[in-house]
Amino acid sequence: MAQPFGSLLALLLISYLAATMATAAYNVVDFGAKSDGRTDAAKAFLAAWAAACGSNQPATIIVPSGGFLVSQALFSGPCNNTGMRMFIKGTLMAPAGYSDSTQWITIKYVEGLSLYGGTLDGRGQAFWACKNSRRSCPYGATSKNLLLSGIKLVNSELFHMSIFASSGITLQGATITAPGDSPNTDGIHIQMSSFVTITGSTMRTGDDCISMGPGSTDVWIENIKCGPGHGISIGSLGGAAQEAGVQNITVRSVEFTGTQNGLRIKTWARPSNGFVKGVTFEHAVMKNVQNPIVVDQNYCPGIVNCPSRSSGIKISQVKFNDVQGTSATQVAVKLDCSPSNPCTGIELQDIKLTYQKERSLSYCKNAKGTASGVMIPSSCL
Repeated sequence: MAQPFGSLLALLLISYLAATMATAAYNVVDFGAKSDGRTDAAKAFLAAWAAACGSNQPATIIVPSGGFLVSQALFSGPCNNTGMRMFIKGTLMAPAGYSDSTQWITIKYVEGLSLYGGTLDGRGQAFWACKNSRRSCPYGATSKNLLLSGIKLVNSELFHMSIFASSGITLQGATITAPGDSPNTDGIHIQMSSFVTITGSTMRTGDDCISMGPGSTDVWIENIKCGPGHGISIGSLGGAAQEAGVQNITVRSVEFTGTQNGLRIKTWARPSNGFVKGVTFEHAVMKNVQNPIVVDQNYCPGIVNCPSRSSGIKISQVKFNDVQGTSATQVAVKLDCSPSNPCTGIELQDIKLTYQKERSLSYCKNAKGTASGVMIPSSCL
């Protein structure tokens, strides 16, 4: 039975001619790949990868126009050169249906790899239908360890991209798309990774546009358009008693349109040694966003089997600066912090969030900090 996979890479073609300028070039068609969208091209892709990776000089892999069915592929290093490039002009397609596999296309242990071009289609519709029917479903797929420019990712089963246990990752000019009602289709999830930069991208998904899990440090996110979706989130955190912290995060120049949340930190109400500190959210525009600014330390989606204890995640040094626009609910700012570990060092500066023709409100619980500049709604700190 066909086995689909959900996580995707897809990269904007910069120049097909540029690919031919590399010292060594490997076209997947020359290794037996067929662009008919039906014949599994995984072996051909892996053979082209092996040849390029084994080259002692800079090498380029070329994927021409057409649809290439790829059942599953692990592009693994280390390689003999650090000048690897892959130009994708066509579409890579996951098998239809869904399976138990945790990965579709994975790149790991490779240094100096750049990928450009085309589309990766995870064909996650069957998996979403399974999830929405509340049946027992497989986990879906993720991909990780990527250095990408100009990607286009569509219809992942779950996370479109997972950046895990990596450092020095740069993502520019991404377009990520899935229906607003597709479950758990985060655009990009970051975890146990540092020095990650995401800029100039558009994300329309059924979950967080970008989420940052435990161990996310030194992350820079800028010039993002998000919506529909659940916003940009730190968390969820506190799923384990022993958990790496999140720190040195900057999110700036983001436009949220019709999202469930805007700028969010979410933690479970249970003991944990994790923390969040050194976070700056600034220059954000909200357009009809349900929860523009929210810290939720009683996070429990679905309100089923919710923990009833106090969150151990310590939140400090978090700044919200120049956040403007419209809220879809009256409470535009919500800071619901842990009773045992109150939020400290929260800064609200130049906030202007309106709600229809009524006065917008702010709500604070166990939160300590300061407010300055224009404050609409009035600060509850």
